[in-house]
Amino acid sequence: MKISFHGHSVVKIQTGGKTILIDPFINGNSTTDLKADEVEADYIILSHGHNDHVGDTVEIAKRSNATVIGTAEIATYFGWKGLNTHPLNIGGSFKFDFGTVKLTQAFHSSSYTDEESQQLIYMGMPAGILLKIEGKTIYHAADTSLYSDMKLLKEFENIDLAFLPIGDNFTMGPDDALVAAEWIGAKMVVPVHYNTFPVIEQDPHDFVSRLKSAEGRVLTPGEEIEL
Repeated sequence: MKISFHGHSVVKIQTGGKTILIDPFINGNSTTDLKADEVEADYIILSHGHNDHVGDTVEIAKRSNATVIGTAEIATYFGWKGLNTHPLNIGGSFKFDFGTVKLTQAFHSSSYTDEESQQLIYMGMPAGILLKIEGKTIYHAADTSLYSDMKLLKEFENIDLAFLPIGDNFTMGPDDALVAAEWIGAKMVVPVHYNTFPVIEQDPHDFVSRLKSAEGRVLTPGEEIEL
């Protein structure tokens, strides 16, 4: 299984001939190496409805015939847009042909901004994403603050790889993310959601240098690891 980071919170997973994209914010993402009109996907998983995570979902899904996985509200909205969708909700899981997806809690907000109408569209609860693929467990915390129930992930899951936000301002900052890394007990931690905008500028190398138990990896956009 190949896993790559593509700036902000964009993660791509390639496994068994399938490509999964998480939060494909490409156009407008100054840190990505991807091009929205070229990237392909079989599945798109959305953690929540903010524009910097929904990103280019509609364009990619229509061109690739990808299935969009997200909360019931997200699935309903993009179903109205003509996309193939699969609804989940917090705590629920489903076994797809590439592996199992489960949505976890995330403490954040979730709405989609329609710039033409200047309306905020409710997109349900925000979520973290727990994936079990090829016998490995991957946790994408998405946009969240630090919250005590993260400790349950260490109790009930054996996380091989975790993507944790460190940008602060909108999500956990580096100090809280260090606590989260200890609480979830992941073997490897990759920082995400930083340096895309001035208000979330952080030093990811400093963050990984301060990890106590997990191996830290700073991935440049487009860099991949094998799990």
